[in-house]
Order: sequence, then structure tokens, then C-alpha cells
Amino acid sequence: MWTLGSTVFVGLAVSAVVAGVTRAHWATEPVSNRAAFDPVETTLMGVYLGGALLVGILGILVVSSEYGTGTIRATLAAAPRRPMVLAAKVIVFGTVTLVVAEVTAFAGFLLGQALLTSPARHATLSSPGALRAVVGIGLFLCVVGLLALGIAVVVRHSAGAISTYVFVMLVLPIIVSGLPNSLQHPIERLLPLSIGSVMINNSVPDAFGPWTGFLILCSYTAVILALSTVLLVRRDA
Repeated sequence: MWTLGSTVFVGLAVSAVVAGVTRAHWATEPVSNRAAFDPVETTLMGVYLGGALLVGILGILVVSSEYGTGTIRATLAAAPRRPMVLAAKVIVFGTVTLVVAEVTAFAGFLLGQALLTSPARHATLSSPGALRAVVGIGLFLCVVGLLALGIAVVVRHSAGAISTYVFVMLVLPIIVSGLPNSLQHPIERLLPLSIGSVMINNSVPDAFGPWTGFLILCSYTAVILALSTVLLVRRDA
């Protein structure tokens, strides 16, 4: 509950702060910055970055906390059909995360746009790409949370799983950014963080379309969940 609450708070707080600061400094911004300004991306940035980190950690703790305390043995003794145990966790966690993420995305967008008063440029849900971005970032957070859950089943250790998740989401993009452009752009567009960036209308060189990237992210999650199911069945608790 604390992690879910933090996800909502961070998403709304960052959206409000960024929108408020942008509005306060709008008159002094260079013309080029004002022309390139995207109000949708600006108000969803907090939900995108803060949510991706916090939801991922929550997805890991849903599984790793049981391994850490040893209660996973009691769980599997009570429900010996291990694939069904994992499926239940995926369904419950995925549903809760999707609802919280979508509510936070809509609330963050509406709050941010309310603070982007004239003369700053603002958007509504009927603006081109706005509704798709708001709905899309909620779906993105749900899927990366499930990806983190799968990593936790594979690693079976909270610190190790969180480190792996942070590496994939935050460290790997930094490493890739140091590669030559001929390698950087083809790899960068496949990274989960880049896919999420495109979902909120941010531009990534040679990026896939928002829904194409989302399907790629879903395929990553499906693969890791399939691997985690096999390992859960074959390994001792």
C-alpha cells in the first residue's frame, strides 16, 4: 500500500511541479523551446519515470518478500499447482497496478494541464495523441510491473531482483547512449524505457510506433513470465 501510494504521490507531485515551473518561466523561454514544447509529455513525465521505478519494485516484492521470509513454502504447500500460484499473482497484481496507474495517469495529466494556464501551451484529452498517451502510460506501467514480477521469480532475492530491474530500466540506457550512433539507435528503440518514452509522445531516434513498441514490451514480459513459470515448477522452494 505504501508503494502504491508513493506511485500516486510522485506521479501527481512531479506533474504539478513541472507544469507549475514551466508556466512560471514560459515568458522567458527561448522561442525554439516554446515551439518544441509538448504539454502532454511534460505532464506525464512524473508518472512515467516515478511510476516505472516504484511499480517495478512493488512487482518484485510481491514475490521476493515470500522468498525472503520463507512463506513461499507454505504458499506452495497450500497451493501445489505452482503455475496457478504465479498466474494468481500476475492477475491480482496486474489488475491492481493497471487501475492505479491509469487513475494516476489521468489525474496527473488533468492536474498538469490545469496548471499550464495561458500563455503557456496546454492540451486536453481531445488533443491529438493525448488520450492515447494517457491510456498508454498506464498500460506501460502495468506491463513493466509484471516484467519485474517475472524477474523476481527468476532471481528469488529482493536486492538481486531490484538491482537487475534497475539495470535494465535505468543503467542499460546510459550504457547504450555511449555507443556509436550506428549501434545506439537500433538498440535504444528496443529498450523498455525508450518504449515508455514514445508512449508519452517523447521522440526517440528511429523509434517504433507507440503500439508497436508496446507489443515488443509485452513480448519481453511474456518471455520472462514463461521462464519464471518453468523455473518455479522445476526448482525447490
